[in-house]
Amino acid sequence: MKVLLLNGSPHKDGAVAEGLKEAQGVFEQKGIDTLWIHIGNRAIRGCNACEKCYGKGRCVYEDKANEVIDAMKDCDGIIIGSPVYYAGINGSLKSLLDRVFNAGSDVFKYKAASCIVNARRAGTTAAYDDINKYFGISGMVISPSRYWNMTHGNSAEEVIQDEEGMGTVRVIANSMSWLLKVLEDGKRKYGIPERYPVKGTNFIR
Repeated sequence: MKVLLLNGSPHKDGAVAEGLKEAQGVFEQKGIDTLWIHIGNRAIRGCNACEKCYGKGRCVYEDKANEVIDAMKDCDGIIIGSPVYYAGINGSLKSLLDRVFNAGSDVFKYKAASCIVNARRAGTTAAYDDINKYFGISGMVISPSRYWNMTHGNSAEEVIQDEEGMGTVRVIANSMSWLLKVLEDGKRKYGIPERYPVKGTNFIR
């Protein structure tokens, strides 16, 4: 089993990474492999609704978006980490996720999902909500937690001192370790739910 750890911060080893590292430690104890992808600090284009990805399973623009889609083909779950900018997720991460989940939605269905958001002080619950919407619309199974999936700190060193936040991260990773086994067993025994055809209805005719 393998979990993708997606660092949505421009800082590779900053506060967001510290939370993901804590999760990685739990996965290692459970014998679950991890794969890291850092979005970096270069511009990431947003989705321009060209619709050329439909039926192809990848975006026409070759960058981090397709790297994430390709990685998820071999992963059983994902944890997305993001800093909080103006009570929302990082703009570059938002651009990436719009394209990843639009072009590669099929590789996410019925896989485990969770997120960790970090802020100095506030805005975390709104950012947490931002990410969970991608999971829900893509048919993912959200791993249970014991509190909102957040850490607090203005640096990696401060996040380490957030004992409650880091404890929540450990719960998230432990729950996902269990969920991965449940999903694997369930898929083997029962397959996956039938996918009904979509009948789009526009409100303006």
